[in-house]
Amino acid sequence: MDRSTIVRASVLTVTTALAAAALAMPAQARHRVHADILPAVTPRAETPVLHDDDAGGNADADDPAIWRNAAAPGRSLVVGTAKEGGLRVYDLDARLVQSIAAPPSADEEDAPGRFNNVDLVHGLMVPSGKADLAVTSDRGNDRLRFYRIDRDRAGGPLSDVTDPATPPVFSQDQAEINDQRTAYGLATWTDPATGKSYALVSRRERTSIALLELMPTARGKVTYRKVRTLDLPSSFRLPNGASWSPCAEPGELPQVEGMVVDPVNGMLYAGQEDIGIWRMRADLTGTPKLIDKVREYGVPGVYDEKTEECTAGADPGFGGTKISADVEGLTLLTEPDGDGYILASSQGDNTFAAYDRELKDDNEYEGGFRVAAASDALDGSEECDGAAVLNAPLGSKYPNGLLVVQDGHDAPADGDRASTNFKFVDLGEVMDALDD
Repeated sequence: MDRSTIVRASVLTVTTALAAAALAMPAQARHRVHADILPAVTPRAETPVLHDDDAGGNADADDPAIWRNAAAPGRSLVVGTAKEGGLRVYDLDARLVQSIAAPPSADEEDAPGRFNNVDLVHGLMVPSGKADLAVTSDRGNDRLRFYRIDRDRAGGPLSDVTDPATPPVFSQDQAEINDQRTAYGLATWTDPATGKSYALVSRRERTSIALLELMPTARGKVTYRKVRTLDLPSSFRLPNGASWSPCAEPGELPQVEGMVVDPVNGMLYAGQEDIGIWRMRADLTGTPKLIDKVREYGVPGVYDEKTEECTAGADPGFGGTKISADVEGLTLLTEPDGDGYILASSQGDNTFAAYDRELKDDNEYEGGFRVAAASDALDGSEECDGAAVLNAPLGSKYPNGLLVVQDGHDAPADGDRASTNFKFVDLGEVMDALDD
């Protein structure tokens, strides 16, 4: 056994012992113990702040995707959702390159466009040839929207190629769309066996995930058809025989947002925010497996309509030890030798968990890290909604690759306005943290 293996084994032994001891502690104390023992990485840059209010244009950073410019990696781009603010496109200096508005509502009583999550499709065949696309879930309209990526296009690198006739993903009519149980989380996937590209889309406040086949039209636009849907559980049988569902506003079910597909084995990893991380076939056949639970799993709660908050009861100790609700942004860190990690944002304790992507190891937990402040002017990431990673050289700025994470509380704060943005982290620093 070499020295690095011995060190990692020792760290794992200590971590496991601490986690086991922490099970007897209240949930918040367990969060602090776990977060404190994880290594910290720091961002190199951050995007301009977004504000979710009328003065700032109702823009709220949520989910990023990294597009690599194969011809000139240093001119790669980061695409991020800004909810009602639409899409933002940044260069590797985290400078704004393009801003795309979400579509307005056709009627003032209808919900406006609201871009929630974004992912990429590479090399989709369209009439003019192969194209790279940014795909975003429009929660406001219950649809997907598609943007072709052309780094040197005069009007900006992204152009809308959405077929105007795209149907709602889940809703039957506009009234149901206005209820906003609509398209939410998103992951794309291209089946290597058929070459067909798909989007997996979750439903807000429901447990549903839909598989959509992406289809170019004769006019060069892109649409989709629904292949099938799968519903994850909303209630669970605990070891003590009790039935449990996470506390929520009446009528809400435990939703999924963060999702990613491992293209090598065709497995979808989906974060059910108050439950944990599921693994299932990306074609939504077979039986999903819960590979890790949030610490709050099994904790009873009572919803207070006046405060619109849940009051938690005693923790029975049935939850996990690595991630805290909400489990949010999931992304895949691949390595040339086939190894790598599924990274998950543990929003409740402001950390990130790494799981082995190898199925033979049953996605074993491999460690974690925090994104901490680099200086008084460049803070870390708190309550991260979305993350994206790319393990490939990106010019002189990020020769080791890049991790982009959403920061739900950008600092210094601007008065009472909610402030969010995206942090850029050198992937080499993340790999060093996971190898410690």
